[in-house]
Amino acid sequence: MNMHRLAAIFLLAGVAAGTAARADSGIPDYVTAALADPLRADDAKADARRKAAELLAFTGVKPGDTVVDLIPGSGYFTRLFAKIVGPKGHVYAVWPEAYAKEDGDGVKLTQKLPEAYPNVSVIIQPAAEFAVPTKADIVWTSQNYHDYPDKFMGPTDPAILDREVLAALNPGGVFVVVDHAAAAGSGLRDTDTLHRIDPGFVKTQVIAAGFTFAGESDALRNPADDHTLLVFKPEIRGKTDQFAYKFQKPK
Repeated sequence: MNMHRLAAIFLLAGVAAGTAARADSGIPDYVTAALADPLRADDAKADARRKAAELLAFTGVKPGDTVVDLIPGSGYFTRLFAKIVGPKGHVYAVWPEAYAKEDGDGVKLTQKLPEAYPNVSVIIQPAAEFAVPTKADIVWTSQNYHDYPDKFMGPTDPAILDREVLAALNPGGVFVVVDHAAAAGSGLRDTDTLHRIDPGFVKTQVIAAGFTFAGESDALRNPADDHTLLVFKPEIRGKTDQFAYKFQKPK
């Protein structure tokens, strides 16, 4: 067989295998493309640790969606959502006023995002008055649900947030909560001291607001974490046991 033709066959086979591998992984092509965004080269160093691909696929986000990144931090997930939803979608980076006062650097970073991602809007609002200008398909919050009942946030009852998120979503829209796990049965005990929250408490509270439980991802689970350490301790930081729950507004 002609060597050029043989090489072409092997090349096509490799491309087909790569496409099949992406399909088998359950990671949509638009998620893969967002992860490869050259504007987030520094963020990409954390992608494997943060399980970004798996969590984005878990949310179900797709081009054209309206997404809320609630307490966006440095904008790590905001940039990814913005790239995925594209010009026909929109991302609201929402900061509760009290949290914004604690994280001025994060606010400054997200306020610059619209320069590179014109489909991003930044909103600063009272913690107990969550709302966005248009109905959303996804409300996402990562490692911050546990902050709502703490003193610096008001405190604010997370149950209020849950009801407001429900009202802000389109029918069938989803609320995704990712947070550091506290011991089962601990409720809100460790939110301020360890920056952790009881996963069962979160599930019960969000369902009570009118959501249905739509599933969980174990991408960030770590059975070696015994839930007793402050999440910022060097020996556990970046390796905490985290739950990722998805709740759906009834259609």
